[in-house]
Amino acid sequence: MPIPFPLPDPPTLYHPTPLLAELRANDPVTQVEFPDGKRAWLVTRYADVRTVMMDARFSRAAASSPDQPQMGLGALASESLIAKDPPEHTRLRRLVARAFTHRRVEELRPRVAEVVADLIAGLRKQPEPADLVENFSLPLPVQVICDLLGVPAGDRDRFHGWSDAVMGNWERDQAIMVGGFTELGRYFAELIAEKRAHPGDDLMTGLIAARDEHDKLTEEELVTLGIGLLIGGHETTANQINMFLLTLREHPDQLALLRSDPALLETGVEELMRFTQLGNSVSSMIRVTTEAVELSGVTIPAGAPVMPALGVANRDPAVFADPDRLDVTRADNPHIGFGAGAHHCLGAQLARMELQEALRGLLHGLPNLRIVADDADLVFKPTMIVRSLHTLPVAWS
Repeated sequence: MPIPFPLPDPPTLYHPTPLLAELRANDPVTQVEFPDGKRAWLVTRYADVRTVMMDARFSRAAASSPDQPQMGLGALASESLIAKDPPEHTRLRRLVARAFTHRRVEELRPRVAEVVADLIAGLRKQPEPADLVENFSLPLPVQVICDLLGVPAGDRDRFHGWSDAVMGNWERDQAIMVGGFTELGRYFAELIAEKRAHPGDDLMTGLIAARDEHDKLTEEELVTLGIGLLIGGHETTANQINMFLLTLREHPDQLALLRSDPALLETGVEELMRFTQLGNSVSSMIRVTTEAVELSGVTIPAGAPVMPALGVANRDPAVFADPDRLDVTRADNPHIGFGAGAHHCLGAQLARMELQEALRGLLHGLPNLRIVADDADLVFKPTMIVRSLHTLPVAWS
């Protein structure tokens, strides 16, 4: 019998739901059933999850079919980068990948450190406790991605509400999600018209040139690329900053290590990516098999939707020593928090750098920073597929 999906919520914010660990150990490839009766295969072991994300027999494009189960953004972006397979995916990704290389990201680091310092200075001027979401964790990635794309940062309130709608849970009213996606499309159509009239030194201007001068993408692809970059460039990073700090509060020894040794920020961010639970631990990017595939002794038939469970795969004891322990000094850490294969997060290098600089600023610029709310008092945005806080009250004196 298939297991009802979504799975039960975990008892805490800091570990996957226990059922996922049980499945990983005893039934790593199992069928689940959605509330509408559609079924999918849930994959929980690290090796199998990597196969699902890297093997061409698991198709993202096929998952965009309306007869397949849909989750969050994957339900809407059938024309976007995340919903395509090579070679179309390769063509579109190549157009934007140069903006996210390690070298280009490192060139941005001083600017990001400057934004972090400015936000912390502004935070200090607020009465305590102050909201970290409004004053730091959201405006930081918004400023960075807006600078990169050439989007006016003053438009944050407009596009963030639409982004919240698009990133909603697949169980909510689909009209709300579609409405948010439509409004973002209109916004980017207006922005593209403005950039055509007044080109700038930014990624959107470059993509417009690729469209107008070289015919390398369609107008619709241009709009959906912009939407995907904007949403992916701020929503997830803001949530990571918040959840990293909450996770570190639960592990004061690891927090003390990061505060005492800034050199650990690089391994610390990788470990927090592995360990921190950012949502329901199951990727919203469903794949569909193009032929029968065997995983862990189970044959998944052709045409079957498959969901990789990244959060519990990153706790697989076959790969990670003492996997349920947070260790910011962990050197051997092949986590898949940014995905793998063709759909490995395009902005992973940018996100890593932003998270390093955010933690550097908060933990060393505000050495007494503390969260002044218990877990039971935290308020998360409802019906979001990612764990997204409304507010995070902090003090620092």
